[in-house]
Amino acid sequence: MDPAALIPTPDAIPVHWGWFQLLLSLTFFLHILLMNVMFGTAFIALVSHVRGDNASSPCAEAISRTLPFTIAFTVNFGVAPLLFVQVLYGHLMYVSSILIAVFWLSIVALLFGAYSLAYVYKYRYAYLGNRRFLVIGLITMLLLIIAFIFVNNLTLMQEPARWNRYFDQHQGLLLNLADPMLLPRYLHFMVSAVAVGGLAIAFSFYWQRGKNDPAAKHWIASGCRWFSYATLVNFIIGLWFLTSLPTGLLTTSNTTGQFLLFTLGSGILFAIAAVVFGVSHRVIPALSCTLATIALMIAARSLLRTSLLAPWFSVAQSPLAPSYPPLFFFLFFLIAGLALIVWMVR
Repeated sequence: MDPAALIPTPDAIPVHWGWFQLLLSLTFFLHILLMNVMFGTAFIALVSHVRGDNASSPCAEAISRTLPFTIAFTVNFGVAPLLFVQVLYGHLMYVSSILIAVFWLSIVALLFGAYSLAYVYKYRYAYLGNRRFLVIGLITMLLLIIAFIFVNNLTLMQEPARWNRYFDQHQGLLLNLADPMLLPRYLHFMVSAVAVGGLAIAFSFYWQRGKNDPAAKHWIASGCRWFSYATLVNFIIGLWFLTSLPTGLLTTSNTTGQFLLFTLGSGILFAIAAVVFGVSHRVIPALSCTLATIALMIAARSLLRTSLLAPWFSVAQSPLAPSYPPLFFFLFFLIAGLALIVWMVR
């Protein structure tokens, strides 16, 4: 069967697609940053407990206190980018969500379990003693599973050629395991989270105690080491991911390919600079370069999706039914909400 025949007709959008793409990139930047801090710090706490060192350290205790908040913020900041993906690519994502329906619907239960255990880890931290690694280990495992399901859905969404497997298996269990990009893409996200988690630890101690505090200096150095080593590992995974891309995507023969190569190259340069600063324990420059790297990689991710979907769909061809008031209301409440969150956190 022709895969194009399986693609539903896209719904009309109320404003130019560029608005939604901009808001998708902005909200996804906030979400992925929080997700990285959430998973990265949880993973580092797990390793700390498994090693048996620093089990009662101020770092592990701080992670136990903040983990419920980082999970809550990650989930809430994930709603907006998910909605914008559905606005632009809803007719594709609804199909991929149906193909993996059992796993997709299980995310709610998995997330509820991780969130509940985060409160156990927080409020029973002292009581758990040597069993802390069991609780944080289960939290980490649940978060890994949730991320794996998301990556499966979002990669399957952009590959309509794989949808015809539904006719052989329609129980909602069709993970995108045959995709050569799936595993390196997934690992790239998760190792990046460990790196950013380490940088978040370094920044936290730098901000709260200052680099001249001997105790803080130790944890700043530890966080920078996690960041630097994880980023170096991620260079290898990133190369694996690039080699798994379909032939002809990384090209200068079209505008999308040119911008994709530019954003990837710039992101790699900023990442190299971030590692150099991380190795020398210069937290603020490392953080600045990391934020720039994340922004550039989000842009590259969007361009890659455009290239992969080019044979099937282009957002520029989405039907338009002009209606601007909803956009104005959203922007107003987005700005007001962000201001309120900043006020509450302070």
